Amino acid sequence: MGELHHSEHIPQWKKDEIEEIKSLIESYPLFGVIGIEGIPAKQLQSMRRDLKDFAVLKVCRNTLTRRALDQSSDDVKKMDDYVDVQTALIFTKQNPFKLYKLLEKSKTPSPIKAGMVATSDIIVEAGPTSFPPGPILGDMQGAGIPAAIDGGKVVIKETKAVAKAGEVVSQKLAAMLTRLEIYPLEVGLDLRAVLEEGSIFTPDVLAIDEEQVFSNFVQAAQQAFNMSVNAAYPTAMNINTLLAKAASDSRNVAVNAIVYEPGIMDILLGKAYSKMMAIASAASSNDDALDDELKEALGAASSAAAAGAAVEEVVEEQEEVKEEEEESDMASGLGALFG
Repeated sequence: MGELHHSEHIPQWKKDEIEEIKSLIESYPLFGVIGIEGIPAKQLQSMRRDLKDFAVLKVCRNTLTRRALDQSSDDVKKMDDYVDVQTALIFTKQNPFKLYKLLEKSKTPSPIKAGMVATSDIIVEAGPTSFPPGPILGDMQGAGIPAAIDGGKVVIKETKAVAKAGEVVSQKLAAMLTRLEIYPLEVGLDLRAVLEEGSIFTPDVLAIDEEQVFSNFVQAAQQAFNMSVNAAYPTAMNINTLLAKAASDSRNVAVNAIVYEPGIMDILLGKAYSKMMAIASAASSNDDALDDELKEALGAASSAAAAGAAVEEVVEEQEEVKEEEEESDMASGLGALFG
C-alpha cells in the first residue's frame, strides 16, 4: 500500500497577508515588532490614523507574522524572538531612536482593571477628595485606602502604596482608583525591537536621556577646548584664545622684567607711581620727609579713597531702602489679593 501524503491547505487570504508583510519588510528600511496588549480596538484604530504620515502599522495573526519572517532573510528571521501575544508590526523610514521616542510620547494614562498585575507600585497621595461623607468612606477603607472625614469631605489621611509591583489588583481597589481618577497604566504601542540594516535595537538601547547626552557633548567640547589651549594646539576654534593668552603672557613677562616697550610703559609707570605713594604714606608721619607736591598728591589720594568709600555707603543704603520698599509693595499686593 502506497504512502499517503497530506498537504496543508492555506487559504488565499492568509497567503495574501504573508506576502503583504514580506513586501512591507522589503519596502521600508526599518521595521519593528510592537506589543498592543490592553489597547482597545477603537483606540488602536486612532493610533493607526495618527501614524499614517510617517509609519505603517500592520496587525495580523502571530502565526502569519512568523511565516512571513521565516520566509525572509536571516536578519529578519531574528525578529521572530520578539513576536509574542498581541503583536503588531510597524514599518517606517524614521530612525529607531525617533520612532521609539514618538511611540513613548503617544502613550496615555489608563485605569487598571481588576485581576491585572501592577507593573509598579500604585501610590495614593494624602489629601482631600471631592467626595462628601457617605458609603464611599467604607469603600475606600475596604480597598485599603486610609480615608477619614475632615471638614465635611472625605480625605486620604496618609500617602500609601495600595499595591506593590507584581501584586494582583482587586476589584474593590480597581474601582476605587478609577473613581479617584488614578490611572496607574500607560496605554500605547509598546516597541519591543526594531531592525535596521541588520542591527536589532531594543528599548534599553533606544531609551536615552537627550538632556544628559546633550550635557555630555557640551562638557566634552569644553574639556577638549581647554586641553587644546593648555597644550597650545592651534585650531580654528581656539586660535583667538591662544593669541590673546600669548599676548597676555608676553605682557606679564615684560612687566616683571621691566622691559621698556611702548605697549607696557603705562603699566610700568602706574606700578612705579603706586610704589612711590606707598612709600610716601609710610613716611608721612615725618613732615620733613615729603615735599609740598608729594604731600598734596598724598592728600588727594586719601580724599579720593574716602569719597569712594562714602559713595559705596550711600549706594548700599539706597539698595537697602529699595529692597524695603519692594517688600512693602509685595506685602500690600498680597494683602489686596487675599483680602
